Amino acid sequence: MKFVRINTSNGIQNGVVKDNSVCIISGDIFSNWQYTGESVPLDMAQLQAPLKPESILCIGRNYKAHALECGNDLPKTPVLFIKANSSLCGPNEDVVIPCKFTQQADYEAELAVIIGKKAKCVSENEAMEYIFGYTCANDVSARDCQYENGQWARGKSFDTFCPLGPWIETELDPLDLEITGRRNGKVVQNSRTSLMIFPIPRLISYLSQTMTLLPGTVLLTGTPAGVVLGKKDDPDWLRDGERFDVEIEGIGTLSSTFVSR
Repeated sequence: MKFVRINTSNGIQNGVVKDNSVCIISGDIFSNWQYTGESVPLDMAQLQAPLKPESILCIGRNYKAHALECGNDLPKTPVLFIKANSSLCGPNEDVVIPCKFTQQADYEAELAVIIGKKAKCVSENEAMEYIFGYTCANDVSARDCQYENGQWARGKSFDTFCPLGPWIETELDPLDLEITGRRNGKVVQNSRTSLMIFPIPRLISYLSQTMTLLPGTVLLTGTPAGVVLGKKDDPDWLRDGERFDVEIEGIGTLSSTFVSR
């Protein structure tokens, strides 16, 4: 199933995509929901970010080629950081580059995992049972802010710096999917999720040993090589008017336009 959130005359509502329509649903998508009988043509639906996250947890340097392009050693354990919930942004929404604070805006195409039930101290073998679904993400990063004090959260958490969408796909095997990032239509990132250093079951198990993962937790699983940061000799940071698309096999495409303010 594909779960979405759309803007309607009755406010933002949840829905399920069926036969080129969005069927409106009520209730909690993680436990008890039902169809309302209302629907909207998909091509007329104003898609929002497909959920309001409980929290946004992120993994850094989870693809070998990306770690190496940035001059980093390969991590021995998952590298965890957070993005503020207020950084959430929906498909086809503008991502705002706050020029007063950064001159080094960068993109990161990523697979996002949505936790569907409470997970605490789960094993790798059972970790996949706690997943609700998957969506596309762009871990937008202000690199100058990210590295100014050794903590990444600020440079990752400006408003609109976490585009998610276009929907949550629940019927998917995520362990070997093609993931592609396109800047103004040109492929700049291309890899497969099977090349993660720490696969999804390992990430969920590892994180759940420390913290309780609640339904609605969003886990960004890392980005492949090809980010601007890796081009140290001639970095070409994102500029006003540029477009970036994240395409993941079996899910779809998340598109964003960058605007400077």
